[in-house]
Amino acid sequence: MDLPQLLLVGLVLLLGVLGVMVPGVPGTWLVWAGVLWWALHERSGPAWTLLVAATALLLVVQVVKWLLPPRRLRGTAANRRMAVYAGTGAVLGFVLIPVIGSVPGFVGGIYLCERRRLGTHGEAWSSVRAVMRAVGTSVLVELVACLCVTAAWLTTALTPP
Repeated sequence: MDLPQLLLVGLVLLLGVLGVMVPGVPGTWLVWAGVLWWALHERSGPAWTLLVAATALLLVVQVVKWLLPPRRLRGTAANRRMAVYAGTGAVLGFVLIPVIGSVPGFVGGIYLCERRRLGTHGEAWSSVRAVMRAVGTSVLVELVACLCVTAAWLTTALTPP
């Protein structure tokens, strides 16, 4: 696969990761489609292995999301700014401490947003708990899975044959 096409696949994966945090955008499926596109053009053992593993992981995530309690956005302060803070925190946490760092990064991003908005630690922490109960868990599960698939793709794509 040539460099421009590889960059386009990376862009699709990035849009998928960002789309996880936007309601109505099929972020998980964009990530899967990017890996599928890459595997169909790459046609190597590692590419097919990654596609199968990504498919399995993303299907398990869909089942887990379905089993989690439904989203209750009313009464929480969840908005686009919070999604940006939470997503940025998760990505930074994922980079600083691979995989497990995305969880404290996600929660820390929500806390930082709420601390700036509300001013005190107690109110901000109370709001973080409410947001995490309402939407945070399902978004976090999906985001971590998409980040893992993207990191695996990046590692596989950049490893010389």
